[in-house]
Amino acid sequence: MATNAEILPFHHQTILTFQTAAALTNYGGVGGGSSGISTASQLAAAWSMEDHLFQQTELPVLTRSTHHMLRFAPYALPHRPQLQPIPPALYLQHAAAAAAVHAQHHHNLQQRTTSPASPPPTEGYHISNLFPEILELIFNELSVCDLGRAAQVCTAWRDVAYSKSIWKGVEAKLHLKRSSPSLFNCLVKRGIKKVQILSLRRSLKDLVLSVPALNSLNLSGCFNVTDVNLGHAFSVDLPNLKILDLSLCKQITDTSLGRIAQHLKNLQTLDLGIGHLAGLNKATAEGNLELEFLGLQDCNRLSDEALGHIAQGLTSLKSINLSFCLSITDSGLKHLARMPKLEQLNLNSCDNISDIGMAYLTESGSNLNSLDVSFCVKISDQALTHIAQGLYQLRSLSLNHCQITDQGILKIAKALPELEHLNIGQCEGITDKGLQTLAEELLNLKTIDLYGCNKLSSKGIDVIVKLPKLIELNLGLWLKR
Repeated sequence: MATNAEILPFHHQTILTFQTAAALTNYGGVGGGSSGISTASQLAAAWSMEDHLFQQTELPVLTRSTHHMLRFAPYALPHRPQLQPIPPALYLQHAAAAAAVHAQHHHNLQQRTTSPASPPPTEGYHISNLFPEILELIFNELSVCDLGRAAQVCTAWRDVAYSKSIWKGVEAKLHLKRSSPSLFNCLVKRGIKKVQILSLRRSLKDLVLSVPALNSLNLSGCFNVTDVNLGHAFSVDLPNLKILDLSLCKQITDTSLGRIAQHLKNLQTLDLGIGHLAGLNKATAEGNLELEFLGLQDCNRLSDEALGHIAQGLTSLKSINLSFCLSITDSGLKHLARMPKLEQLNLNSCDNISDIGMAYLTESGSNLNSLDVSFCVKISDQALTHIAQGLYQLRSLSLNHCQITDQGILKIAKALPELEHLNIGQCEGITDKGLQTLAEELLNLKTIDLYGCNKLSSKGIDVIVKLPKLIELNLGLWLKR
């Protein structure tokens, strides 16, 4: 009967069992005995017993078949020079050394003390210990891009980044290419009330209905916006919408104004520049009683009749831009003169406005504080005489490229001592004498535009730069003499 011993092959067919090796090698640290091999003489005596051990080891009878090799049959190993046979004495010496190393390692593990646990973070001014209110104050100083990055740091920062106070006043700039309910929900969650549409391929109705708190909508430059788009978007009342910019929307006509007047009752700012608008009717004008700013620049079909409807219906209007409205004449200014709250009027490049129109504008004692008649080539010194007799509250006056001289400058310098901004660029009739008058009378001037005034000399410039409150002086295209 064969034993359960495992056979170890050595050189010269020497056979040794693990049981015999365990008896000859005394391992310490495992069984509790002394470590290492007792003596070298015992090792030699052990290996001299090889024949005797071979006879005591009972092996099963193994046979070799011509067709197959049994698992326990002896086989000849091919010659492998790299695997040189190890002498038995050297093998036991290595085994004893490995056992000693293992015992020492086990001892070190038992003697090793456990490392102390990491102390909890100390309370102080670390950013992780800040209250959400403090984080809000910090996040308020971040740009929109940085705020988006901060929201990805951790859930605590994300929750703070959703605070509506942080997004107050931010204008979302969107490309409406497809329906995005999740996008609109994000706008509502952050409390965003201002939206600019950069490109439009979907209906505006989804936006205005999904963001009910919307108070500013900028569609400037969306060339594909039509009356149909605005008709669908403004089919219901939108009481919170106060600012609407439709400038450069060239397909907008008077039909859209009817929708705006009907459903945007609280609109305060309306910009309709470069639209095909002809006759703002009475019903349209009376529909937006809260409107304060109206931009109609480059509406070439806008007529004096439309200005009459504006003056009658938009009584709260404070600012109106009529630049490049070529169909406006002096008669239209009669209607604007009846608007008691009008403060800013832009008539830049209105070719049909002349000195007579300025006379109409000053008849009713207008409260204008800003007037721009630049590039109105029919404006002369006579217009400045009318301005000096009626527009006493002017703080800003633009007369670029008008037919004025030093005589007209003298009139306004005597009548408008509170004037702060004066633009008289490309007025070829202005000389050093006119600048001397300005330096003596208009001591509150902060900015003055002398672009292209080629009749000025260094003497006149030296006088004007001594104004006590002067901040900005434009001398472009001025030739020093």
